[in-house]
Amino acid sequence: MSLYAIGDFHLSFLVDKPMEVFDPVWKNHEKKIGKYWNKKVKATDTVVITGDHSWGRNLEECKPDLEFIENLPGRKILLRGNHDMFWDAKKTEKLNHQFAGRLEFLQNNFYVYEDYALVGTKGYAFENKDSYEHFEKIRDRELERLRISFEQAKSAGFTKYIMFLHYPPTSIGEQESCFTGIAEEYGASKVIYSHCHGKARYDDSFKGYVNGIEYKLVSGDYLKFKPELILK
Repeated sequence: MSLYAIGDFHLSFLVDKPMEVFDPVWKNHEKKIGKYWNKKVKATDTVVITGDHSWGRNLEECKPDLEFIENLPGRKILLRGNHDMFWDAKKTEKLNHQFAGRLEFLQNNFYVYEDYALVGTKGYAFENKDSYEHFEKIRDRELERLRISFEQAKSAGFTKYIMFLHYPPTSIGEQESCFTGIAEEYGASKVIYSHCHGKARYDDSFKGYVNGIEYKLVSGDYLKFKPELILK
């Protein structure tokens, strides 16, 4: 039994959104996902998928994309990404009820892998796409959701945490952030994130060990669509 992570599938079986226009690595990427997932992941394994699952704007448009994920081996835990328009942040519990036994959705809750609590939220980073005031508003909301996740796990008796984000834990150029701070506060052993695409963006945030915490980038294109082993 192993724990893996990967993010940014950007599936579009029902909508016209070819990813190869951004980079040739995305050509037939859904076939690469299936190929490498089936080679590495067994039915007893758990995979956290760190957001941007589908280009579909609602559940109807992303139905075949979520079915594709459902049919992959193992237990699948999904995190919300910035492009996941089908996922109303206030209706995570409804999604968990609707997809019970097939997919699990991580937000304002936590999941368990052996003696670890898997906690997380979408997160947010400043990318000069909005005002700093708007960034702070979204960031603070995401921090609150992350703290809820940690506190639920702590209340349940967990002391070992792996923290998942969609966005990188720091904005470009930062050496610390509110997200790295909360990871250190609760003693997370690892922080797993994605969102960063293309060679120019792979070094936007931490990779490796910082203040005793291991940071891992698991964007699909960075991993060449091969799920990354987190715990064995």
